[in-house]
Amino acid sequence: MRREIVPKGFPDKICVSEPPALPSRRQDSNKGTYGTVLVVGGAPGMAGAAYLSALAAYRSGAGLVRVFTCEENRVILQTLLPEAVLITYKSDEPHKIPVYLSAAADSASAVVIGPGLSQSDIARLQLETVLKIAVSPLIIDADALNILSKNEKLWELRACAASPVIITPHMGEMSRLSGKSIEELKASPESEAAAFAVSRGVVCVMKDAETTVSDGVRTYVNHSGCSGLSKGGSGDVLTGVIAALAAQKMPAFDASCLGVYLHGKAGETASEKLSEYSLLARDIADALPLAFREAQL
Repeated sequence: MRREIVPKGFPDKICVSEPPALPSRRQDSNKGTYGTVLVVGGAPGMAGAAYLSALAAYRSGAGLVRVFTCEENRVILQTLLPEAVLITYKSDEPHKIPVYLSAAADSASAVVIGPGLSQSDIARLQLETVLKIAVSPLIIDADALNILSKNEKLWELRACAASPVIITPHMGEMSRLSGKSIEELKASPESEAAAFAVSRGVVCVMKDAETTVSDGVRTYVNHSGCSGLSKGGSGDVLTGVIAALAAQKMPAFDASCLGVYLHGKAGETASEKLSEYSLLARDIADALPLAFREAQL
């Protein structure tokens, strides 16, 4: 049962001790009922990250997943995930990217940007476009965070937006974003996540062995997971889970808390079968059904 307490040292803040319940599903429904996730990512040679986020979004209940990526990734992604709808751009036609991306974002219930994005000029153009036009919950991850850390003025593009922003940095990315050392962040993760959430008006999902989620008022420290999650692509899976929950109309903070918890449980389940040494990111995504089933009990 979920309960909220005021922890020592946080007299004006709330510590959430348990993640929220899964969003309900009904028999009288269709794919539109459960939202559309748009994944923006996958530079040439980096299709895998976009694939993992898209797969995780589908595994987490999204009704439809679209992937905005370069034309070079079309065959790879259509082969790996035929359920996804692809929207591609040509690298030699960057002027068309804002038009295509704006049309795709208009119909999205949640937008992910960052997995496999790279930090190229085209990647920055995609990030600038999404920051300007996204009207649904926006989840910023990976290279999109690295671009933001080098170009702080880009945050201003989101200043007047009404829809929430969720960021999912690991400790290295959080260090670059905040200007704090990893040692400082680890010494007081709840305070650091909350302070950054307030300063940028976001929900901060600061990933570590115990991931901290904060919207500046409420804070949740996750205890699910294992060392098997320490693999490339694991964060891309988490981003897809959070996006799918947000697309199903969960509030941004709740979607982040539940997403982190389920991602950790999926890692635990997959590791029991495969070992913490051998776990791959796609194994985490494939174990999500069991994590969701357990959460329903």
